[in-house]
Amino acid sequence: MEIIESINKVPIRLTTERWNHIVKRHPELNRQMDMVTQCIVSPDLIQNGDFGELIAIKYYKNTPLTSKYLVVVYKEIDHEDGFVITAYYTSRYSDRRTTIWKC
Repeated sequence: MEIIESINKVPIRLTTERWNHIVKRHPELNRQMDMVTQCIVSPDLIQNGDFGELIAIKYYKNTPLTSKYLVVVYKEIDHEDGFVITAYYTSRYSDRRTTIWKC
């Protein structure tokens, strides 16, 4: 299990079970855990999700696919605990969501 600190200083858990689920659904993320954790620690921007989750987004010029945005969806339960829900690459992120933080 990895524990990463979000920009809100909340420890975010990335469990082995969750990582296996992510890689099964998005095999291009295999061997990309460092990029996923970096996206949480140092995102380009964060958007609000539909159900209280946060969406960290970071642009990478080089990925297994080409240049893409990495999206990591996670939940901060309180000031002391949170967890990763999913992660995936996309060509562009949603412009309909509210951006709550931008570097």
